Amino acid sequence: MGVAAPAARVGVVGHARYEQLEATLGRVRDYAARRGVAFFFEKELLGSAPLEGAEPLLPEMYGDLDLLLTLGGDGTLLRGARQVARHGTPVLGVNFGHVGFLTSAAPEEMESSLDRALSGDIVLDERMTLLVRAESPDGTLRGEFLALNDAVLHKGGVARMIRLAVRADGEEVGSYSADGIILATPTGSTAYSLSAGGPIVSPSVNCIIATPISPHTLAVRPLVLPAEETVTVEVLSPSGELILTLDGQEDAELAPGDRVVVRRAPWPVRLVRFPGQTFFSTLRRKLGWGDLVERAG
Repeated sequence: MGVAAPAARVGVVGHARYEQLEATLGRVRDYAARRGVAFFFEKELLGSAPLEGAEPLLPEMYGDLDLLLTLGGDGTLLRGARQVARHGTPVLGVNFGHVGFLTSAAPEEMESSLDRALSGDIVLDERMTLLVRAESPDGTLRGEFLALNDAVLHKGGVARMIRLAVRADGEEVGSYSADGIILATPTGSTAYSLSAGGPIVSPSVNCIIATPISPHTLAVRPLVLPAEETVTVEVLSPSGELILTLDGQEDAELAPGDRVVVRRAPWPVRLVRFPGQTFFSTLRRKLGWGDLVERAG
């Protein structure tokens, strides 16, 4: 098995509240000393005892990384992936969470996974992302975001339905009342969209999934739209607090009459996978997909 070249540069993003994180960071420092790899740590981790004197991970360094290592669950991976997506940096997720659907390695596999990733014994799984724009009625840009899982437009404050108009490439799809709408990538099809009744979509099928949240009528169902189309959601409700949430982490407040414009972003996220790890094997193992007999086996 090959080892990392001395020039290898690895960024580290982590969930600071995991109990195992401090010991894991110590293992990272030991690995760096043994393998001659340069690790750079996000500022939230630099206060940990094993990282005294460690180099910080700065935004201007994202394009110079050979790998981004995320220590946490899917949320940590999503956060790190958005940071480096524009630079094409491969992302290796080590799962310290519950499901860890997007991660590729267990905590005890971290060192061996780093060896394999830095020596090229991997498969890069490219996942499409969404470029999300929030615009006022006159077209003024209120915010622009990148999402790997989804963009969710929903009501804040009092639980009350909002009225939405959906268009695809300018053509009216329909208007309806609901608690909100989820615009998801295939990667996000196994997240919030799935909980709201959306379909599971293979990551190899590039598309945008529009899943209404608790629609007022059962005639409104999830839609799968071509990735090349631009999806626009306009808020028709005359009043109320509205929130746009990206990957369940970033959010922005919207006003009645605002619209959300979603299209495929030109920067796919490159997830590290190892030979034998596939979407469907992960689906069976992590989500219990299949018959009970199969799961028991």
